[in-house]
Amino acid sequence: MTREEKANVIQDLTTELGDSSTIYLADISGLDAQTTSDLRRACFKADIKLSVVKNTLLAKAMEASEREFGELPEVLKGNTSLMFSEVGNAPAKLIKNFRKKSDKPLLKGAFVEEAIYIGDENLDALVSIKSKEEMIGEIIGLLQSPAKNVISGLKSGGGKLAGILKTLSER
Repeated sequence: MTREEKANVIQDLTTELGDSSTIYLADISGLDAQTTSDLRRACFKADIKLSVVKNTLLAKAMEASEREFGELPEVLKGNTSLMFSEVGNAPAKLIKNFRKKSDKPLLKGAFVEEAIYIGDENLDALVSIKSKEEMIGEIIGLLQSPAKNVISGLKSGGGKLAGILKTLSER
């Protein structure tokens, strides 16, 4: 790879790192061709972009980026795969589901909405992160709950009042 090609790759990676709010670093070394193909297919279905990059190029792209990646460049040892997603917990769920069949991929680190997670032990925490859509749904549900209670109270109260009036009118 020439210097010019490396500079282009670093520039492309820097752009992707700046554009994406969710970045996962994973180790998929040791997977055979069929398993790797299955992983790529699963990523495609989940709308996750998977790419294998050289650690030195990724480190330079992280350095050139305007974002602060904290300790993430320190985990760039061995084989590294990048997972880009719009949903914060989608790559974590994919990794967890995929590990039911295989012992890889291993989570090296993640950058999710400005928060940094280092190590595979954070996988369960990342799976439990709620996406933006899930949070909006919960908030809407909570906001609708008091209104529903008021409406049902008025409906049931109106029925009771009408029953009392009917009974009194019959007497």
